[in-house]
Amino acid sequence: MSLALYRLGRFAARKPWTVIGLWVLAAVAVIGSAGAFGRELEDSFEVPGLDSQNGIDLLSRTQSDQAGLTALVVATPTDGGTFFESPEAQAELAELQADAAAIENVIGTTDPTSALAAGPEAAAMSGAVSPDGRVALIRLQYPVIEELNRGDLENLKEFGEEASGATDAIEVELGGELFQSFEEPETGVGEMIGIVAAVIILLLAFGSLIAMGLPIGMALFGLALGISSMSLITYLVDIPSWAPQMGSMIGLGVGIDYALFLVTRHREHLARGMTIEESVGRAVATAGQAVIFAGGTVVIAILGLAVAGVPFMTAAGIATSVIVLIMVVASVTLLPAFLGLAGHWINRIGFGRAKKLDASNTVGSGWERWGSHVANNAWPYAIGVTLLLLALTAPVLSLRLGFPDQGTLPESRTERRAYDLVAEGFGPGINGPLVIAVDISEDASVVEPLANAIFADEGVAAIRPPEVNAEAGVATILAFPTTSPQDSATVDTIFRLRSDVLPEVLGDSPAKAHIAGSTASFADIGGRINDRLPLFIAAVILLSFMLLTLVFRSILVPLKAALLNLLSIGAAYGVLVMVFQWGWGLSVIGLEATVPIVSFIPMFMFAILFGLSMDYEVFLLSRVREEYLITGDNDTSVIHGIASTARVITSAALIMISVFLGFVLGEDPVIKMMGLGLATAIFVDATIVRVVLVPATMKLMGDANWWIPKWLDRLLPTIDIEGEAGLPEPDMEADVAATEPEAVPV
Repeated sequence: MSLALYRLGRFAARKPWTVIGLWVLAAVAVIGSAGAFGRELEDSFEVPGLDSQNGIDLLSRTQSDQAGLTALVVATPTDGGTFFESPEAQAELAELQADAAAIENVIGTTDPTSALAAGPEAAAMSGAVSPDGRVALIRLQYPVIEELNRGDLENLKEFGEEASGATDAIEVELGGELFQSFEEPETGVGEMIGIVAAVIILLLAFGSLIAMGLPIGMALFGLALGISSMSLITYLVDIPSWAPQMGSMIGLGVGIDYALFLVTRHREHLARGMTIEESVGRAVATAGQAVIFAGGTVVIAILGLAVAGVPFMTAAGIATSVIVLIMVVASVTLLPAFLGLAGHWINRIGFGRAKKLDASNTVGSGWERWGSHVANNAWPYAIGVTLLLLALTAPVLSLRLGFPDQGTLPESRTERRAYDLVAEGFGPGINGPLVIAVDISEDASVVEPLANAIFADEGVAAIRPPEVNAEAGVATILAFPTTSPQDSATVDTIFRLRSDVLPEVLGDSPAKAHIAGSTASFADIGGRINDRLPLFIAAVILLSFMLLTLVFRSILVPLKAALLNLLSIGAAYGVLVMVFQWGWGLSVIGLEATVPIVSFIPMFMFAILFGLSMDYEVFLLSRVREEYLITGDNDTSVIHGIASTARVITSAALIMISVFLGFVLGEDPVIKMMGLGLATAIFVDATIVRVVLVPATMKLMGDANWWIPKWLDRLLPTIDIEGEAGLPEPDMEADVAATEPEAVPV
């Protein structure tokens, strides 16, 4: 493969405008097709086989209104009084309800106006007006999510703006499931912060404006292509609305990192006096092969999310994998064309004092001293750092999976204000009702005792009178928990109803009951992921062990890498628990309340971080092994490997961390969580693990690092990850070192 990559790199450098033109044509085709034929991204939390999904399926088959989404229109008197004593507020509420019922695709509403006409006591008992009369709730019923789109949310928002401007006696706020399903997080802020940070880091690393600009340009080009393609991928699988932000986060990080490795190798080759075409070709054959290996590993790991059996996770994994693949292809085709076009200008337009290139020394003396220091104090560092990582991992024992509710949003959002009004007026459980769907086609006598038993449960605050459709053979009971949707007690109530209350009432009856609704769905998704997470982690670790054994022909090195990856990812999980569940530093990242860890975050993070950590692992260990094969001295090879790669790994990690932290500034708690978790893991992996724990443990293991059974060594194919084997003698440029000074980083 290295020879093919070598030829590809030389061609791209020799014919840069041809390659760039092909990329522009591809971009025009994809972006144009997305604009003309692309579908909107939609959030669907359908997961076959879950009890909540069975409930929705039952309601859908019988065409029950309760199968669809709901939205909330919440009203409160502006003077701080109550609806009981304000005819003006009641009149405006009646007009508000009539206008809400006329919104496109609304198939029904609750009726607080009629309830108020019956008197305060009847209004409070209806569930449409709070007991104190301060809050009125109009619940809008929509069809199932497949019949809706983002336009329905825009219609609701437009209605809310018009209502707020037309009412004087009441304040109007909006919330509910329609927002959760179609509200797309803001994009642009995280990407911009990450790009600015990458510009600064690359300038410091390269000392050249052109060398800095090439990775940024390639990453932005690839990102635009990848994000645009998502609306076309929806023809194959439904892509969730948050996938573009997730893809941007990962795509920017890996794209700039991969380009950094290639540009660094290209400049090393130029320093040795190679021609531009030769230098680019060898950079693609060597660093490009490592990029393909690392990118392929990321893609395989992310696609492994399919084992969770959660369709929206699989879809998000596919979308992210497409962006990573585009970045890999761009790294070995588009970037070489840019490098060929730039020529020797890549070392110009910089800052700092110029000096002649020293091709013989790419080892940082400071890092070499650090490597020697760690090796001389291997035991203290190995023990101390391991204890530190275990301490950071310990909070994982308190990990609670769930899904943030609208009470975690900033107060500037109407959903948050609606959530607070409803929680204050009716109790927190009103924001996450449980929909109990009962199949009564063979036994209709269970409805009343079932409703009584549900209402008697300690975790249920109130229920609506059952809706019975005898012709369809289905009954629906709406139950309101005593606790908020994201509270762990609500999950306990759901599981208690399923395991104790429902079976006790139904007994031998042929009737079947399922608990549905968004709260139950999120709880069920979390449960499924919890069940499959250990299998997924084991499969990823096994894959990493096999790949590293194949590449480095060792047993202990892959085993050590797997254990260290677990420690760094475990530390990231622990930090998430400390921040989001325990509230440490919560205000710093812009949240006002603690939230559970989003159910799919741990599995998604593990898949991504596995691939990214393999990137650094291969880059470091390939240099260590290369030196070991030359010298046979384990200690010297470890120190040399650290010294020759630490600067690039540190720069790459800083870029990745900056990109991920940029997304923490957004409003969406899910994106905040993913950004902080990934940034923490990369920081731990590239600093504590790569430059402390790896050299310390490799020093302690000595020559055993490279032991492999002879029978296994004979069976394994030889993989030259550096790609030098089989390449022709390099084409050299006379006196290039004397004529092409390089700007030295400040």
